[in-house]
This record gives sequence, C-alpha cells and structure tokens, in this order.
Amino acid sequence: MLKVLLRLICRMLFRVEVRGISNLSLPGNLLVIANHESFLDGLLLGLFLPFKATFVVHSTVLDNRLFRILLSQVPHLAVDPTSPLAMKKVIKRLEAGEAVVIFPEGRITLTGSLMKVYDGPGFVAAKTGATILPVRLDGAARSYFSRLSGNYPRSLFPRITLTFLETTGIPMPEAPTAKLRRRMAGEAMRRLMQEMLFKSQAVQTLFGAFLDAAGIYGRKTRLLEDMKQVEESYGELLTRTLALGRVVEKVSAPGETVGVLMPNVSDTVCLIFGMSAMGRVPAMFNYTAGTAGMQNACVAAKVRTVVTSRRFLEAAKLSDAVAALQGVNVLCLEDLRGQFGLWDKLWLLGYARWFPRAAEKTIRPDDPAVVLFTSGSEGKPKGVVHSHRGILANIAQIRAVIDFSPSDKFMIALPLFHAFGFTCGAIMPLVTGSKMFLYPSPLHYRIIPEIIYDRGCTVLFGTSTFLGNYARFAHPYDFYKLRYVVAGAEKLNEEVRRTWMEKFGIRILEGYGATECAPVLAVNTPMAYRSGTVGPLLPGLEPKLESVPGIERGGLLSVRGPNVMLGYYLYDNPGVLKPPADGWYGTGDVVEIDADGFVRILGRVKRFAKVAGEMVSLETVEQIASRASPAGMHAATTQADPQRGENIVLYTTDTALARDALLAAARELGSPELAIPRKIEAVKELPLLGTGKTDYVKLKQLAEAA
Repeated sequence: MLKVLLRLICRMLFRVEVRGISNLSLPGNLLVIANHESFLDGLLLGLFLPFKATFVVHSTVLDNRLFRILLSQVPHLAVDPTSPLAMKKVIKRLEAGEAVVIFPEGRITLTGSLMKVYDGPGFVAAKTGATILPVRLDGAARSYFSRLSGNYPRSLFPRITLTFLETTGIPMPEAPTAKLRRRMAGEAMRRLMQEMLFKSQAVQTLFGAFLDAAGIYGRKTRLLEDMKQVEESYGELLTRTLALGRVVEKVSAPGETVGVLMPNVSDTVCLIFGMSAMGRVPAMFNYTAGTAGMQNACVAAKVRTVVTSRRFLEAAKLSDAVAALQGVNVLCLEDLRGQFGLWDKLWLLGYARWFPRAAEKTIRPDDPAVVLFTSGSEGKPKGVVHSHRGILANIAQIRAVIDFSPSDKFMIALPLFHAFGFTCGAIMPLVTGSKMFLYPSPLHYRIIPEIIYDRGCTVLFGTSTFLGNYARFAHPYDFYKLRYVVAGAEKLNEEVRRTWMEKFGIRILEGYGATECAPVLAVNTPMAYRSGTVGPLLPGLEPKLESVPGIERGGLLSVRGPNVMLGYYLYDNPGVLKPPADGWYGTGDVVEIDADGFVRILGRVKRFAKVAGEMVSLETVEQIASRASPAGMHAATTQADPQRGENIVLYTTDTALARDALLAAARELGSPELAIPRKIEAVKELPLLGTGKTDYVKLKQLAEAA
C-alpha cells in the first residue's frame, strides 16, 4: 500500500514518465544498472521497476537517517564498490537467481554527466553471465536531492523520466590475469553506460531542442556573447530567432535550401534556429572559398537565395565576390528587416514569443536541417545534408563521453560554416545550457588568448595549426581556466601537444571526424585517453574495416550510425540527394582500432604515394619532417615521375631543413627510407583553407607546375 501511495505522489509531483518498459523480457539473473543523479534514484527505481529486486548501495548512503528509513522498505545490500570482496556478495545474489540493482558509478554525479565507472559491477556482470538491463534516469539531477555544483538550474519538482533500454550482457574478457580481466570488464561497463546515455536522448528538431533548453535553464539565463560583448539571454535570442525566421519565410518557399553567408555573430545563430523553426534549410557558405567556390556550392545545393549582411560584406571585402555570383538572389539582413511590418510585430510579441511551439512549422526530426560543404581540399565542394536527428545525435554522443555543463563557457572561433564549428559552436552550447563567446576569425592569434582570459572561457575547439599559433602568442596564464581543449580537422602536431602541456599544463584532447558525420566520430576524453590515437569511437557508431592493396597495417574505415549524413548534393547532379549506400559512409582513412577500441589514423587513401611500386603514407613523411624540425610547419604532396611512378615533394617553413636531418628522424621513428622526400621546397607559410586545414589542392598544383 505504501509503495502504491509513494508511486502516486511521485507521478503527481515529478510527472514521472516511464519509457520502454512494455518491451521488457526478463530472465532470472538480472542486473539492473542505472546512472546516479540524486538521492531519489533508488526510491524511483524501487517504485517503478515491474519486479522485486535487491538494491546495492554505497555504504556511505546509510549514514543518512532518512535514507536508512527509505531503504528499510526494500531489500538492499550496502557495499564499498572499490572492494573486490564486497562484490562477492552481489555475485551470490545473482547466482541465486535474484534481480539486483546497482549504480556502476558508485556515487551521485557532481557534473550532471557520467562519473567514474568502477570495475566491480562490470566484473560481476561478466562473472555471472547476468543479463543487464540499463535504465536511464533523467531530470532528478535538477532537483534539490542532487549534489550538482556550479550553475545548474534547480527546481522543486522537475520532470523525471525513466527510460528502460534493451537488455544486453558483458562476456568475460580474454586476458592472462584476473586483474586485467576485471579492468577490461569495467571498461566494457563504462562503454555500456555511455551507450545508455546516448540512446535514451529524446528525438526532436533543432528548434525544439532550443525551446527545451530555454524551458530547463530559464529564459532569463544569459549565455551568448559576441564581439558586442553583451551577454544575451534565451528569451532575447528566442525573440530574434522568431523574427529572423519570419523575414526569411517571406522570401523563400517551405523546405527550400537558403544560402547563409554570415560571420560568427549572434545573428547567424539566431538565423539558423529561425530558419529551422520556419521549415527552411540553411546552407552554410564558406566565404573564404572565393566566387568560384561559392558558385559551385550554389549549383550543388540548388540555392536560389542567399542571406547575408551588407556590413559583413564590406568589412570582409566580399562585395565584389558576392556580386559576381550568377543565378542567385542575394538579400541583406539590413534590407529584410524593413519588410518586418506591423502585423509581423504583433505576431511576434503577441503570439509567437509566448507560444513558440505553436508558431513552429510542421517539421520532422528526419527532415534536412542544414547543408554543410566539404572543404574542397580534393576537388569541388560537395553539399552534405544532415537531418535534425543527425546533428542532435552527434551532440548526444559527445555529451555521453564529455561532461560539458552550464558552468562552461565555449570559445567559438572556428567558422560556423565548418562542421566542427556548426555542431559544437552554433548548436551544442545553446541546447545544453552552456555559455559561449562567438569570435569572427580563428586567425587572430594574439587576440583570441586574451579574450579567453578576459571572458573566463573553459572550452576551446581548434585545429592543430590554430592551437599552435595561439600557444605562440599566449601568456602562460591566459588559459588558466580552460578545462577542455579539443583538436580536430587535422592531425595534432606533436610539438603543439608538447607546447600546450609544458607552457600551460593542458592536455589537448585529439578527436577525429568528418563533415559527413556531423562531424565527430571519435575523441579522447579524460575518462578514455591514449596518446597517439584519436580516442574511441563515439557511442552508437558501427565501424567496418576493409583491407587496402599495398597497405599492410590497418584498413579503410567505414562507419554507420545516427549521425551519418542523409546524403550528398553533387555539382554534377544539383539538388538531388545521393544517400550513402546502406547507411555506410566511407571515410577514405586508413586506421587501426586496438583491443580497447582506440582509433589510430594511419593516413588517407588519397594521401598515399606509390613510389617505385611501394605505397608510402604522406602523413608519415610529415611526421618525419615534424620530428626533424619540430618548430616548422610541413606538408607533403606528390608529382608524377615517369620512372618511379611518383615523387614526394615536401613543403616546409624551415629553410634549413635538409635530407640528412630527415633521414636521421626516419631512423628514430623506424620509417622506411622511401618516405624521405626527393625534393624539399621552403615556403614562407603553407597555404591554408578557411577551416584551418592545409590546402593540398594548391600544393599539388605547385608541385605539378614545378
């Protein structure tokens, strides 16, 4: 009777929603695992589990008199999760056919994300062969029964959701020692918990996720700042989002792909969410690509209308380049604002601002949300079409492995037309309640460190090139508050890694991704880090390796998962979506995946040279050059050779670099002598794309011309 009454009270106060429980098929020896958000977790599971179970709790919980009383109503077992002997009691219960509930983290989260997962629960699951039932608790962390610190929003009675996922298991790992088997089982449990956090995320649209965040964190919460240095709140951003969406709606058709040619300012973010709300698809143009690059993008994505800003065009000296675009109607926001009439103002202030979900057009999570363009480093840019589900899935994958929180402030200098900048810069902070500072250019190497220091930023995303230059000009104390520095888009230079550690005491987390994957595929994290790799693949991704003739190590990586693109828009077939075959995206990268799931990039298939019949990785050539000249910047390409097939040409900023030094470095690294370039060309600086990547197309042209 007491259980029924408590369940009714919880449903009334916390509006508890239970998902996935109707699909359960339950065996005898069942291990229920759950994330640990608050002191309510055990009570909630005890009330809403459809079967009787023994609860394994941390021994310190019994120090609280209230929870001793609550636990007296259910079977429980107090253990120390760090003690192997304590886990034997749990094993006996499972082997006796009982259902057992355990929190693998052992303690209530202090970050809102997954905490350290102890090895014991994983080893128990593997030892007993128990069926594991993952249960995701969401919402209890926002109650006053949690232990969160910082700027987390609290509510007296937040909405709580319990999501029951499919049952699974952990086989006993094969290893020579019990200690190693225990560790490997613990790692398997950690991955399972991360999968649970990812899979239980709600499926919605970008604008819907923005509204959910505004509801959770409050419309008065200030979080977005740009060069005007005024923090804007969710409420102010929502008003501008709806207004910009309304004006774009007037000049476009439902479902139309509309070009966005804007810098990193708050108007751009509002424009993206506003177009999403009104059922338009923003195509993010790379304004560093010149007239030809933008024209190719217009053709591929069949863009008829481009929204930009006259002030931006004048400041960036792009007026002539944009004026040269053909077959495109270029509209400036300064002119569009004049079309926002009295009726529109009444609609905004009297209706849409108060009922934004009703004002949103009917769009589905699987509809196109954005068109991003490949860098064009290997040819004409392709339009990469992502759905709302795909973008938000990638954010959920990232959040399952890294604890970004409302206490964080992101420094976003990567351009929003870059996939990394778009997902992690324009979308992720706003839908997760984190603050952000938008800066218009990543090339201002002296200014950005000062802003990070002045505005108290805690998260920085960048390429190896950009991070290396920030380190050159930064004061040792500029980055005192940075918690996370994540490198992507190109291989992290070893000298850059060392400089950040020695000068700032910061370990750079190297990641790996592709525009086609929204973009993050793998990343090193504080919980799973291995130097020389790009970390484990994110939860929900399925990898496939295919052997490549002539390349002995590794295989060609293809991936399938919820964050993989809907398809391409190609220049040769404008506006027609070409989806990936069976959902598999071929990355074009040769990788190794070790026994613990860490990914090591060996090189791109297109970046292998065939020298005297042997395949040589151009990335290996660049690694040799970096070892011989750590302070220099290096890039390798090829030129045709009638006798050898191809010659390797190394472009370097080190004018003193010679073959002798490269040969010595190759011996140190154990690299073949064929990887020593025949030609070394000194340049003042390497050509870069707007995203920070090396422009290999231009280098190839230079090599062939020579």
